[in-house]
Amino acid sequence: MDASSRLDPQEPMRNGHCPHPVLSPAGRVEAERTWKPLDLQGLKTYDLKTRPSKVFHEDLGRPVEAGATIGEWIESLPRQLAGKDLRRVRDCLCQAHESRRTRVAAVGGHVIKTGCGPYLIDWIQRGMLSAIALNGAAAIHDFELALGGKTSEDVAAQLPRGQFGMVRETADAFALAGRAGAEDELGLGWALGRYLDGLDCPYAGSSVVLAAYRAGIPCTIHVALGTDIVHMHPHVSGAALGEASMIDFRRLCAVVCTMQQGVWLNLGSAVILPEVFIKAVSIAHNFGHCLDGLVTINMDKQSQYRSRVNVLERPSSQGIELIGHHEILLPILHAAVAQQLTAVSTPWSVVSGDSNQAA
Repeated sequence: MDASSRLDPQEPMRNGHCPHPVLSPAGRVEAERTWKPLDLQGLKTYDLKTRPSKVFHEDLGRPVEAGATIGEWIESLPRQLAGKDLRRVRDCLCQAHESRRTRVAAVGGHVIKTGCGPYLIDWIQRGMLSAIALNGAAAIHDFELALGGKTSEDVAAQLPRGQFGMVRETADAFALAGRAGAEDELGLGWALGRYLDGLDCPYAGSSVVLAAYRAGIPCTIHVALGTDIVHMHPHVSGAALGEASMIDFRRLCAVVCTMQQGVWLNLGSAVILPEVFIKAVSIAHNFGHCLDGLVTINMDKQSQYRSRVNVLERPSSQGIELIGHHEILLPILHAAVAQQLTAVSTPWSVVSGDSNQAA
């Protein structure tokens, strides 16, 4: 063995590692003498009454009796974590509604397909929402529910057959709405709403897009080309969809410019709508609009990076996150808002669809 291959006994010490040889009996005695348990006599203590605490008796949940109202049930929830945040979200929405500040819901596909559209429609018709934004998947599910009363195919079963995403009516609707939205400068949301309005859909009351169109509030659809089933069809123009969606983006920018002390509610969109929102916020600031007091809320099945930083942290004065299933959280929030507005005698009437500003 040459000198270069011999082990250097000091090498472990140079690398920050100290070898631990097996102790001799005398060494064991010395170790036990050195590392005696610490004597805790003399530890300084104080009274529980004087200690700062984060949970108090009045914060505890209270079981309710059968027949309790939704207001009583909400107030019975623990005033901790999500129970506290639910009340904060309710109060922010109600305060913005009472002070006529802008309230926007940004909706991902899962929210619509889990049956939560009717709650958003009710908010639109009662004036709770000033505008609504959807990604492509949300708009597709919304259209199919209005036209056929059903949506959400079995992808695992359809994919091997080459039938996934091949429904004719959905592609036709987006082909026509894309062209109309681009050519007439309606944007994709209002163009799809106008198309639905002319179809005499058997389930028209299930459509968020149609409700927004009839109420005359901004309804914007933000597509990422290649991500939705309609993009597979040859007669669906990417140029038209892109232009119509770009018009919607600019319309949403106009909405975001008015969001000082407003509320942005991100519902189930992990990527597309948080990215759209942060760009709209940048444009609003670039044009000198004040967004002080903007409250942003994220409601989703799990916390995601973009919805956290692009919705809750970077653009807002206050960010609140509620994690849970849409089909449970959104109905609870809807009921909480309705009860709170009724309790404070705020007008809570259905908005007429006759004043359609989009027509």
